[in-house]
Amino acid sequence: MADTSLGTAAQLRDPDFMPPLARAVPLGIQHVLAMFVSNVTPAIIVCGAAGIGFGSDQGALGFPDMTYMIQMSMLFAGIATLFQSIGFGPVGARLPIVQGTSFAFVPIMIPAVAGLGAAGLAGLMTGIVIGGMFHFCLGFVIGRMRHALPPLVTGLIVLMIGLALVKVGIQYAAGGAPRMGKPEFGSLAMWTPALVVVIVTLLVKFFARGFLAVAAVLIGIVAGYLVALAMGQVSFTAIDRAGWFSVPMPFKWGFEFNLAIVLGMCFMAVISAIETVGDVSGITKGGAGREATDKEISGATFADGAGTAVAGIFGGLPNTSFSQNVGLIAMTGVMSRHVVTVGALFLIVCGLIPKIGAAINTVPINVLGGGVIVMFGMVCAAGVNMLSEVRWNRRNMVIFATALSVGLGLQLEPSALQHVGQTAQILLTSGLLPAAAIAITLNLILPEDLGE
Repeated sequence: MADTSLGTAAQLRDPDFMPPLARAVPLGIQHVLAMFVSNVTPAIIVCGAAGIGFGSDQGALGFPDMTYMIQMSMLFAGIATLFQSIGFGPVGARLPIVQGTSFAFVPIMIPAVAGLGAAGLAGLMTGIVIGGMFHFCLGFVIGRMRHALPPLVTGLIVLMIGLALVKVGIQYAAGGAPRMGKPEFGSLAMWTPALVVVIVTLLVKFFARGFLAVAAVLIGIVAGYLVALAMGQVSFTAIDRAGWFSVPMPFKWGFEFNLAIVLGMCFMAVISAIETVGDVSGITKGGAGREATDKEISGATFADGAGTAVAGIFGGLPNTSFSQNVGLIAMTGVMSRHVVTVGALFLIVCGLIPKIGAAINTVPINVLGGGVIVMFGMVCAAGVNMLSEVRWNRRNMVIFATALSVGLGLQLEPSALQHVGQTAQILLTSGLLPAAAIAITLNLILPEDLGE
């Protein structure tokens, strides 16, 4: 429910309204807290897949590479949010849209770096830059693309993203890749903090109200962190080694063109753009009670692409609009884009201070695992919710069944593609791209009344 002490009802629905600074600052930080865990988690997962995350050889040096990528996740989430809230030229919806590192790209990024170490990050970052530029160009045509992605297709894609990630959550909760094959993997000592995170998150989500419910995962991770600290699983040495200030380094990981990564990033840019359309519509409906304009939708897509491309140049990951913050706007009733700008500035400051990234690194991997179990399950649930809008006739059931079987099958048995080239393996082993390609193609070519 809107707090009318901030302003009149008309002012609260106005994106250009600026609440008193004493109220705008905590409202902006509230937005950051709601998205903080989701924003930094993809960087931790990608670094883990590249072998430079928890328990890697670089761990003796205080996780410098992982700390840097976490920093970039915060810094460029803030910068991309400014692109949206302040805007420049045609870029930006000039709405209270919070940007953050996208989970949607993770199933494509994991096979791109797996087994390659830091050397695989050059190709990944190059793909992110090119994919961001492609994403930017989608702003010119986004309105004409929406018909090709009905709930049958988008719901399947979101479900596949979640299914591709749930394994990561269980692995993290059991102790993570560094402990796999060792006696401590899956031990009670590993599972206890993870289960505390899950239980506290559920209790807060269902029995708390207002912002506490929105920040349930963050609160759960804090609870699990305290349990892990009491069990001696937390080390603070990385914080001591980290500096107080650093600036991003362009092309820190190098530059390398990899066609498979570029194609994967461009395809996922389409999915991300459609997600942003939904978020923009959700903000204008929930906060202002109106439909989003074409200018707002195209501006938001331009900002998505620009934010992703700039992040990739400096070693960050793809950015997209964050749906949980859409819900927060509907809950608070405050439509002011300037509130989100305050949150963006807070993120930028955090991204320039390595000690904050190092502090995040002190969160044990099993504690993070408890959080991502819930988050990735919610991704799956969001996909199922989209699919609930589908009319389940025989045509749509066959499209869904075929796409899901091929996509999930390749995800579960990637060795089935051992005889195809590396490019095809990167594109297909996540299962996401083949499932999406099948669903989109069949949905476009099969008549609606087929099999009736």
